[in-house]
Parts: sequence; structure tokens; C-alpha cells
Amino acid sequence: MAPKSGTKKTGKTRSALQDVVTREYTIHLHKRVHGRSFKKRAPHAVKSIVEFAQKAMGTSDVRLDPKLNQAVWAQGIKSVPHRIRVKLERKRNDEEGAKEKLFTYASYVIVDSFKGLETQVVEADE
Repeated sequence: MAPKSGTKKTGKTRSALQDVVTREYTIHLHKRVHGRSFKKRAPHAVKSIVEFAQKAMGTSDVRLDPKLNQAVWAQGIKSVPHRIRVKLERKRNDEEGAKEKLFTYASYVIVDSFKGLETQVVEADE
């Protein structure tokens, strides 16, 4: 049995979930729908965007903008765009019966080219 190290974790943990933040991501949809049958590609792409947003922002409540849904479905059910630029906003949930304090709102960002784009933190304009 290996000896325990001298460092000890403190009980205080600061959750990044409490921060209200907005970031822009490029999601590579082509690899997420690879091998998926044609009639299930666009629905699976929408689900994978939700899954990506949950993982990136740490909230289980993800809401998609209708424009984002239209952008995924624009080329039909089987021709999903290879990449899509998404703005993810982590917001406070002001509803009374809300299970979670925060939710993520995903909206579509129009770009000319995906070359050289990286994840960006966007300044919140409230």
C-alpha cells in the first residue's frame, strides 16, 4: 500500500456553476453524426448539441434557440452541417419552481469561415 501524501484537500470548493458566463464554441457535428442512419442525423445532431452544452457549461437544463434548430435542419434531415458556431449563455433561473438555479441558452452564431476560430468568452451585455 502506498503512503498517503502530505497534501490535504480543504473542505471549501468553489463551484464554477455559480458564474453567469457567455462563451462561443464551434461544434464539430460531422464527427458526432458519423455512422448515424440518414433519417436520424438531424435529430441526433440536436441531441448532441444539448449534450455538448451540458458538458461545457455544467447545467442539465439546456434550452435551444429556434434559429439554432433551423440552422441544423436547414439542409434537411440527412445533410447536417459539418460544423456549427454556437453561443452558450449560462443564466440564472428565476422561475419559482425551478429545480436548478442555472440554465444554459444555446443560440446560433453566423460565421463566414471556421478557419482559426477558437472558444471565446463573450462579454455579457445586460
